[in-house]
Amino acid sequence: MPDTPARPPSPATPGRARHRWTAAATMYLGLYLLGLDLTVLNVAAPDLQNDLHAHLSQVQWVVNGYTLALGGTVLAVGAMTDRIGRRRAFTAGLALCAAASAAGALASGVTQVIAARFAMGTGASLLMPATLSTVISLFPEPQLRQRAIALWAAVGGIGFASGPVAGGWLVEHHGWRAGFWINLPIAATAIVLAYCVVPESRDTERRRVDLTGAVLSAAGLLTLVWAVIEAPTRGWTSTTVLAAFTVATGWLAAFLVHQSRSAAPMLPLAFLRDPRIGVAAATLATLSLALYGALLVVSLYLQEVLGYSPWQAGVRTLPLPLALAAGAVAVVPQISRWGARATVVSGLALVVAAFVVLAGATPESGYPRVAVFQIIAGFGAGMAATAGTGSVMGAVPAQRAALGSAINDATRQVGSAVGVALQGSILASVSASSLHRSLSPYSAQLPEAARADILSTRLYLADVPPALRSVVLASARQAFIDGLITAALVAGALTLAAGAAAAVWLPRRSTSCVPGSEVDGAAPRDGTAESCERAER
Repeated sequence: MPDTPARPPSPATPGRARHRWTAAATMYLGLYLLGLDLTVLNVAAPDLQNDLHAHLSQVQWVVNGYTLALGGTVLAVGAMTDRIGRRRAFTAGLALCAAASAAGALASGVTQVIAARFAMGTGASLLMPATLSTVISLFPEPQLRQRAIALWAAVGGIGFASGPVAGGWLVEHHGWRAGFWINLPIAATAIVLAYCVVPESRDTERRRVDLTGAVLSAAGLLTLVWAVIEAPTRGWTSTTVLAAFTVATGWLAAFLVHQSRSAAPMLPLAFLRDPRIGVAAATLATLSLALYGALLVVSLYLQEVLGYSPWQAGVRTLPLPLALAAGAVAVVPQISRWGARATVVSGLALVVAAFVVLAGATPESGYPRVAVFQIIAGFGAGMAATAGTGSVMGAVPAQRAALGSAINDATRQVGSAVGVALQGSILASVSASSLHRSLSPYSAQLPEAARADILSTRLYLADVPPALRSVVLASARQAFIDGLITAALVAGALTLAAGAAAAVWLPRRSTSCVPGSEVDGAAPRDGTAESCERAER
């Protein structure tokens, strides 16, 4: 296949138009696998502990190793994807994911499983930027491109949220190793389809590889994501975590200084100064922070307060990805009318309203309130994610599409890691404090372990005097709700702040202010102050 950026023929030719959508569907399949792998083992902790005699901290790294490798390396790897070829990066990432999955499924110890998850995350960092950048190259027409981006956002959300459902069923019926084996047929199918229907595309300009920038960015993001993941366990103010945040700040500062001085930077800082990249990426990071953190809190609420099994709880989180997909697709015709700014702000407003609904939860409110929260938040997130992603990709030159995708992906991955850690920490600290207060009159009659949190309360309930068991359980449920409400209010406040920033700084239309960039699939703009001024009007 040719190495030049793919410029498909006129969509008026039905067969060729279908061929492009088949190629896009192949990218979506790879993206679905990536989202699935992020969460498919979240419900496998008990099986992993029993089978491999692993400590809880080791089991946590089975889940988090994938997130760390993906979030820490996607920017550096994505910047190179434009150079090596997007289809080549996509298939290489899938092959690495498949090989690492087989190694994880055959592992005899938890250390091997953790190593396999790190390798899978590295493979995901290869394929993730290639998915969006290939889709962008397939559809230069504005309306088709917006539709393709909407489907990309929808599939990513569905993959992430379906992980606990698929994982719960697989673990229940086939054990934790099935969570690895499931990847092989999906990856093999996507690889074959990629070579059959996806044209190769790459940056035609032979840019010098910025190895220093790649190393600095990877070191900074890896350290940052590690600190965020470890903070809930070690404590946000622990010496180790604070040192890691300090080191990460130093690496990232050095990266920015190097980029500003490099003749061939990996990430031209002009990209980040364009508000349709910088502001939109920050908005997407905040949205991921709010939504993925809330998914953790809601999953725990369904299991620990409402008493559902992991699989039953997973099924009841499906309204979120389904609503996200609906919002992403439904908003496409409106983006050209409303503009990027109004669409992003409207979507974030719905997410804020959803968190207000969740903050009204009580131990008796049950699943209906959670379902309403998921529907409103998912629809709003689909709107904002589609318009925000389109804003980022519309500002990046077509030949650097994988770098634009990597910026989009890195900010979202870091945002989701921060969201899970932050909301999980808020939930744990507030619920524990509330439980201690409510049970203080009975402290002399209760074991200390039973007053730690709702998980410990259930575990040590047999040690509680029979006359106090109903009181302890009711207190534990209310304490969990107190933590859930606080986490929801914090997430809602951060989303509100992101919406306000987008309303002030995000341009109304997706017109580029970066020289030589391509806007909405149209011809490149000149990037002059006059063209930017016209965009604002």
